[in-house]
Parts: sequence; C-alpha cells; structure tokens
Amino acid sequence: MKPGLGIVEASFVAGVAADDQLPAPALAEIAFAGRSNVGKSSLLNTLVGRKNLVRTGSTPGTTRQLNLFHVRAADGLETVLVDLPGYGFAKRAKQEKSRWGALIEGYLSKRVTLRALVLLVDVRRGPEREERDLVEYLESTHGKVARPKVPIVVVATKIDKIPRSQRKPALVGLRADLGCPVLGFSAETGEGKDELWAILRGHLGTEA
Repeated sequence: MKPGLGIVEASFVAGVAADDQLPAPALAEIAFAGRSNVGKSSLLNTLVGRKNLVRTGSTPGTTRQLNLFHVRAADGLETVLVDLPGYGFAKRAKQEKSRWGALIEGYLSKRVTLRALVLLVDVRRGPEREERDLVEYLESTHGKVARPKVPIVVVATKIDKIPRSQRKPALVGLRADLGCPVLGFSAETGEGKDELWAILRGHLGTEA
C-alpha cells in the first residue's frame, strides 16, 4: 500500500441484530458477505492491519449479527466496514438463520450509505446457490433506494491453497459465473490486500 494510505485507526462501532438498531447513516459503508467458513473475519483483520479486531472462531457461524467497524487511513479517508452474518454450514437453528437472512436483505436493500458489497468465495469451492442468490438480490434492489448502484466485488479467498498454475483459470471461471470483478486473496500471505483496497477506494470516490 502506498505511503499515507495505510489504516491508522480501526474500531468496533456496533453489533446489530435488527434493522432498527443500525446507527444513523453517515459515512460511506462497504459490506462483506460470505459463507461462515470462507475466511471473512481473517480478511477484514488483514485489511485493517489488526490481528483480533474482528473475532475469528473455530466454529463456523461466529458472526451472528451485523458488526460495524470504523476505519481511518493515514490520508484521512474514513469509512465503515460492515461484517454481515455468515451463511451456509453454520450449525444454527433454521429459525435463527432465517432471521440472519432477513437482516442481510434488509441492510442490503435499504442502507443508503452502502457503496459496495464484497462477496467472499472460497476459491476451492467456487460459488453455490447462496452466492448467486445474493448477487441477484442486490441487483434487484437497484433503483429502489436513493443511492448509487451498489457494485459487487468477488474475492476468491484462500488463493494460496491452490497451485499457481490453477489460480488464473479459477478467477476467470468465477468472473464468468457471477458476472462480477474477481480478485484473489490470501490472509496468510497478504496477497490481494492492496489491490482490494484500491478497488474499494475507487467505489468510495477516492483513488489509491
């Protein structure tokens, strides 16, 4: 990351279990969605340069609410990163997972300060029905709320787990499948961190 663009402050703002608990819209927000074992917490910690800002758990489904984090870069950029509840694989009651779905859909469809959705997909698994449904749902919200169209950035996590010769074909396949820009990422090596921040800054109206 270029000098001056590093994250100098990152803090937890709120945990939200219902739409009416969300803080009033203020700063631009970037939302992060993905399956409960896709490495979302690790990605967020890597992005902000903190080891334990976002809780990671050995049990899939640690995130059970919307978690909002305020971040500030050295050049003054401020934004809010929103960690959406994980889906799939989590061993929770069906009723609870239904509430997660409603919470995610309510946020994505109504939040006027949302500027991008980062959709995480394990590069070894590829997208499944839930990922495709989420892309279609966000597309369906365009024009229903007073905000710019929300772009989707697909991040292929755990890119370090597959041979280098397989990485480009995997990313090309994901882009073709989901119809969105795709970036490879590894929380272990930091690969993709700077590139992802550059993309997000573009959606926030600032260039990296």
